[in-house]
Formats: sequence, structure tokens, C-alpha cells
Amino acid sequence: MNVDPITFAVIKSGLDAIADDMAYTVVRIARSEIVKDVMDFSAALCAADGQMVAQAKTIAQHLGAIPEAMQAVLATFDGDLHDGDVVIMNDPYHGGMHLPDIFMFVPIFHGGKRRAFAVVICHHTDVGGRVPGSNASDSTEIYQEGLRIPPLKLYERGTLNTTLEALIRINVRVPDRVWGDLSAQFAAAQVGRRALEKLMQRYGADEVDAYMQELLDYAERMTRAEIRTWPRGTWHFTDYIDDDGFSDAPIPIRVAITVRDDGSLLVDYAGSSPQVRGAINATLSFTHSLTYLSVRCVLAKEVPNNVGMFRCVSVRAPEASILNPVMPGPCAARALTGYRVFDTMLGALAQIVPDKVPAAGEGGNSVICISGLRPNRQPFIIVDMICGAWGGRPNKDGLEAVTNASQNLSNMPVEIMEAEHPVRIEEYAFVPDSCGAGRYRGGVGVRRSYRILADEALLQMRTDRVKHRPYGLAGGEPGGPSRNAMEVDGERRLLPGKITTRVGRGTLIVHEQAGAGGFGDPLDRDAAAILEDCLDGKISAAFAERHFGVVIARGIVDEAATRRLRASRRAAPLPGAVPDGR
Repeated sequence: MNVDPITFAVIKSGLDAIADDMAYTVVRIARSEIVKDVMDFSAALCAADGQMVAQAKTIAQHLGAIPEAMQAVLATFDGDLHDGDVVIMNDPYHGGMHLPDIFMFVPIFHGGKRRAFAVVICHHTDVGGRVPGSNASDSTEIYQEGLRIPPLKLYERGTLNTTLEALIRINVRVPDRVWGDLSAQFAAAQVGRRALEKLMQRYGADEVDAYMQELLDYAERMTRAEIRTWPRGTWHFTDYIDDDGFSDAPIPIRVAITVRDDGSLLVDYAGSSPQVRGAINATLSFTHSLTYLSVRCVLAKEVPNNVGMFRCVSVRAPEASILNPVMPGPCAARALTGYRVFDTMLGALAQIVPDKVPAAGEGGNSVICISGLRPNRQPFIIVDMICGAWGGRPNKDGLEAVTNASQNLSNMPVEIMEAEHPVRIEEYAFVPDSCGAGRYRGGVGVRRSYRILADEALLQMRTDRVKHRPYGLAGGEPGGPSRNAMEVDGERRLLPGKITTRVGRGTLIVHEQAGAGGFGDPLDRDAAAILEDCLDGKISAAFAERHFGVVIARGIVDEAATRRLRASRRAAPLPGAVPDGR
């Protein structure tokens, strides 16, 4: 086509703005904390043929799965989509991710012809199944995890499918919240539809169609051009999930990234763990999504976020593996595996573009789910996704109490949790000395303590990095481990990383999330920065001396003692650091 650069820029920015407006609509209308406060939702626009052309600034892990979910919808309804139709689905074996993530697709027509799709995904508080929240890591088959929805029409030509509505409402524990969030998805899609129609009225529908396709090609060209500057070859990395909750055996995620002459990548997960019994299997669409976003993280920020970039990355994942399970493999807690795919990918990419990759973060958000009945017998469900720490970066320290880089979440405000549910948060704090030491230290971990105020509750924990700490890079040390504990009548005992158990009134649940890995030699860290961390309470004087070789006494750095200690350390390096690459 004959591309006008100004029109191209305006339409590109317009599509991005429409997707973001859809996201803002969800936040304003949603009913549940996991959507409106934790912000576990996504929005995007697809072209008429289903290719994703624009993403909102939402959950990157969701967005890369849209192409496969979109293809499942088109395979079912391509000849039977009309103005006013709305299709929903959540089935992991029809292109979905896990059952709480319900996709909504709204075809957009202009001039009697299908021109695009508005897509909105929300993580719903509950979709039925054996446990509240539908997100347990100890389910052993997908039939235990909740209501499976293949591509089905929620609305047909503008008329609500009341049969499907009734089926959803009767199968979930908090129907008003679930239906409220589905309504928010519907409203957001309508915002996208109206805004895109205005864009087509201004420029012409055929013109917008053509520029959508050019935008995809543009993203592909930019991605290939950048990858062509990378060194050719194959780079390997392995990271581990602690266990699946049934066996103590570590679960390896192995990757080999091959940089090819045509500006593309081959990402091969051969050697990764077979499908596991616990519900941490990641569907192929989810594995694709994490692979794409890992590569996207090291590309120039100007590269558009769309399917054009995905075209440059080929993925191989063994069938019946933890990254490509087969029926009836459970996958409710698959996000944990996605986070480890992200860590593994970055470990390999750090060998290709070392100046663009940080050390490992906390290992992904921890999920603490507490559920039960109120005195009036009405259910409550807390799904708390704790965001933690970034690893040390090539030129900066890691961050703390922020979303994992593969997500775009927010920590649930304490006030909201306490106002809505029978629980009291007794501590929300940093975990001192949990950072990985380095020239640029990793972020420290986050601690949350929950006091149960209901007579009885069901606790579900999906945590990790207890045994396999977040790795450091370029000589940086690993971050501190994750820990879980339960306190009853003043007696505290440790809990495993993944557990489902009943707890009584007054029980205190404590979770300490892992700290992040460090980047660079800890002995090269500026002593003034170490002192500042010590005064802020992020590290102790003992930690500073052991890991950084800096002696702090009475609130100041003893420079002479520090010089002597660092000189001796350089002569005999501290053992125990995790080597780069595994």
C-alpha cells in the first residue's frame, strides 16, 4: 500500500488509545477486587481476520494468548458472526489459559462487513470447581477446576443468551461479582466498538483495514531488524519450580534460543519437565504468550505490541509436558509455570543481550486465597496476588513491592481487603536482608500477615522459590528464599510452598515472598548506597559486612575496615553464589 506516515502514526496511536480506554472502562465498572484493584484483566483489538493489532497496557501474560483463543472462536463461528454477537470462552484446551480467565470477543461491523474484534479478558473471582477461587494448585484434573466454557455466544444479534447466563450463575459461588465483571467486559468492548467505528468514519473502513495490516508488517520488520544485530548461535538456560505440591522433586524448565540469519528466533523447550500431577501445567497458548513477552522485553520500546512481533518467534514445546499438557491435565495455577518460563527465557537472553536483562525477580506473584462463609452464610473469597521485587538491573538496583515484569498487576490495598472480608492484615512490610547482593542489588521481598476473623476458612497458597532462589547475573548473588508460616495459639510452624488446608478463627497466616537476585559483583557496590539501604532498614549491618564487605558501625561506614575487608574478599571470593547459566 501507499503509506502516509502521518496517517499511519495517527491510526496507530488511535488504536492504542482505544485499547487503553477499554481497560479504563473495566477498572471503573468491575465488581471484584481482583479486577478493579489487583487489575488482573486485559484488553486488545484484533483485525477482521483475528490478528491482534493493538494491546492495552494490561497483563502481558494474557495478551500473547489472544491469537490462539481468537482462532478457536473463528473455527467455531467464522461463518456465523453478526453485529450484536458476543462470544465468550475460557477452556484451556480451546486456546484459553486457565478457567478463571474468561475471554470475551465482540465482532465490530462497519458498512455491513466485519472489520475487527474487541477483546477483553478478566480473571474472575470464582468459576466453580472443588475449591473457592477455582485456582488451587492441588487439583489433579481439569474437571475439578470449575466451569469449562468452549466458544459460545453470550449474546446473539444483541439478545442475551439467558440459558448460558443461568448456567454460569448457578455454577459459581459469587454470581453477582462474576456477572458484574462480565458486564464490565461487555461495557469495555462496547467502548472499543464505538471508538473504532468513529475512526473508520473519519478515515474510511478500508483505509483503516489496510493500515492495520501495515502496522503488523511494520512490527515484524522492526523486530527482525533488531534481532539481526544479535550474535548468531544457540544459548541455553535452565531454571526450576520447587515442586508441584505432590512430589518434592524439582521441576526443570529448559530453553534453547537460536538466533537465525533471517532475524527470527527458534525457542525450544525440549528437556523441560513432563506434565505434572498438580495444577501448574501451562497450556501451549500460555507458553507462547510468555515466550513472546520475554523477547518483547529486550526489544526497543518503539516496536509495536502486536502479532507482527510474534511472527518472528517460533516456539517448540514437547507434547504432554508441563508447557504443553494434554487432557485432562489441570492448569488452574499455571501462572507459576509462566513466571518460571519468563525467568528461564531471560536467563538465556542475558547471554545474548546482557546489557538489557536484569537478574531474576521474586519468581512471580504469590497467590494467597482465603475463603469461607460469613455469619449470614454468604460466601467470601479473597484472591490476594502479592507483587514483589525486580532483580538488579545492568545499571540500577531492583525495585520492590511492584508488579512482576511479565505482568501489570497491583497489590491489593489493605483497607479494601479488610473492609470487604473477615480478615485483618497485621503486617505488610519489606523482608530485611532478602535482596540478592550485587553491584546493583535485587529488590527486597514483601511480607503479609493475615489474621482470620471468620469462624473457619479454607486457605490455599501457591508460592515458590523456597528451594530454588532467584538467580543473580554477572556475579550477583541469588535473592533470599520465600517462606510460609501459620501461627495458632501463639505457636508458629512452617508451611510448604503449596498447600490447601482448613484454618480456624484467630489463625495468623504469614507469607514472605522471595527477594530478587543481584547484578554484578557485590564488592563493586557503592558504600554510600549500602549505608542508605542499612539506614532504611532494607539490610542489616551484618548483611552489609558479609555480602558487600562494607563495615558499618554507629550509623557510618568504617572506610578503613571496609578497604581491608574488600581487599581480602577479592583475594578469596565468597563461596556459594549461583553461577550464571545452569
